[in-house]
Amino acid sequence: MSLANKIQKDFLPQHLAIIMDGNGRWAKQKGKLRVFGHENGTKSVRQTVEACAELGIKNLTLYAFSTENWNRPRLEVEALMRLLVSSLRKELKILQKNNIKLQAIGSLDSLPKKAKRELFEVIEKTKDNTHMTLTLALSYGSREELKNAVKEICHKVKNNIISLESIDESIINQHLYTQDLPDVDLLIRTSGEHRISNFLLWQIAYAELYFTNVLWPDFSKEDLYEALINYQNRERRFGKTSEQIN
Repeated sequence: MSLANKIQKDFLPQHLAIIMDGNGRWAKQKGKLRVFGHENGTKSVRQTVEACAELGIKNLTLYAFSTENWNRPRLEVEALMRLLVSSLRKELKILQKNNIKLQAIGSLDSLPKKAKRELFEVIEKTKDNTHMTLTLALSYGSREELKNAVKEICHKVKNNIISLESIDESIINQHLYTQDLPDVDLLIRTSGEHRISNFLLWQIAYAELYFTNVLWPDFSKEDLYEALINYQNRERRFGKTSEQIN
């Protein structure tokens, strides 16, 4: 039996998030520049997106570029931005074919004009797609997201738009970039690193975490299936006991 057939279609994560790590190390192992790894990583993005669409996963969020990544060497950042533009152009057909809606979260105004224009064109062209939502975290940092949410809520309290007493988890959710997405059920990180790296800190409060040594350009559909099977073999208690769940 193939791995895909072992996946329980009625127990899929509603929201899968992935930290796509290891592009640079993959390229270094092959004696290439880091951008070579990023270029090959786009193939894994395509495979993963298509696999999630085939399985019926409704929400996929990919950590594509963090706020901290702006501190990388200038040539690498410029190459990443060019790759973003070319990838968006190439993948539009696949998004439309699979009825996938694209959206983006992060400090998008920080993106170069060309990358931002291409991004919003694809977002506009796919806005009515309904099978799956693909979210790219670009120039994204969770602490900045939370800081902005706090400032906006404080402004509304100060101006009597909302009361202090009304602030609860739902109010906070409404002020996050991910306000239209459910909480993350499964977070995957590739390349053997065991950290969150400022990604969706609020949204992963009860997510299952899965770490693999596979470098992102080598991450295949089978690797995704293994992660999903591992997830489906876990007991999610959300603070309750096993007896309460069962």
